Amino acid sequence: MATESAGPTADQLEILEHNFNKVNKHPDPSTLCLVAAEAGLTEEETLKWFKKRLAQWRRSEGLPSECGSVTD
Repeated sequence: MATESAGPTADQLEILEHNFNKVNKHPDPSTLCLVAAEAGLTEEETLKWFKKRLAQWRRSEGLPSECGSVTD
């Protein structure tokens, strides 16, 4: 099992990034489960990655890291 500090592998990152950019920045539980299975990660790890990645994306767009009133 991969250690928490190691993070996703390059192949896993490719799957995660593809889903983030092309599929959905806010995956529903079913989609999250499928992405996690495809990447070989737990749903918790996948959800954590999506949350961090969304915050990065929002900052790069000049938006606050978290905002409930604006949909992406």
